[in-house]
Amino acid sequence: MRVLGAAAIAALLAGPVYAQQKSVPQYGDVGKAKTQSEIDEEKATERAYKRSLDNVPDKGPVDPWGNARTVGEPKAAKADAKAAPAKAKAKTSESAK
Repeated sequence: MRVLGAAAIAALLAGPVYAQQKSVPQYGDVGKAKTQSEIDEEKATERAYKRSLDNVPDKGPVDPWGNARTVGEPKAAKADAKAAPAKAKAKTSESAK
């Protein structure tokens, strides 16, 4: 009984796949010959497409995380860097002699 049920399920699933395969043209299929006007129209369309690509301005690299992080040093590091040179060196007993 299980074998019969499995065969029925396989048959139900294979039907739509078979129908879809029939409607998709294969790579080796040769269509009807194109007329000269169709060929000229395709060439004109291709040239217009290439011209439209030339009109698109070039953009720099995109940084999607640019707003989420800072580019430079963190603010705490900048504050420490400014404070460090301002501090005077403590005199030791050896340097006092």
